[in-house]
Amino acid sequence: MRLVKINLYNQTSEDIKEYKGLLKKVFRPIKNKKSMQIIFVTQEEIRELNKNFRRIDKETDVLSFPNDDETDTSIGDIFISIPQARLQALDYGHSMDREIGFLAVHGYLHLLGFDHHTDEEEKVMIEKQEEILKKAKLERK
Repeated sequence: MRLVKINLYNQTSEDIKEYKGLLKKVFRPIKNKKSMQIIFVTQEEIRELNKNFRRIDKETDVLSFPNDDETDTSIGDIFISIPQARLQALDYGHSMDREIGFLAVHGYLHLLGFDHHTDEEEKVMIEKQEEILKKAKLERK
């Protein structure tokens, strides 16, 4: 099986060059024959997506939309708000790399069907996230 292919898109005025290398490093150990899209968006865009698809009229950090078509070559789309990631990195006292890596992995796990509606689901998802981030040397400080 081959490495997961990431198609990156930028719908902001931010320079995302540094995130390309970061995401390659984060997902290097991940094997998946399907690809995924990671789309960087503004606060306004993520709020609109959250409102339209989740009926929650507020900003969020990451949204994942799994691809239900089994025959498609993509597992789905991950939308990450760079401004929200920046705020959270400051709030949590860690690097922007850690936050972007965390949000991308969190979104990826949602695409695979992981969730955090119950304490047990959350425990499993957090363990999986931290396992992937540790390999990329993006542990929580």
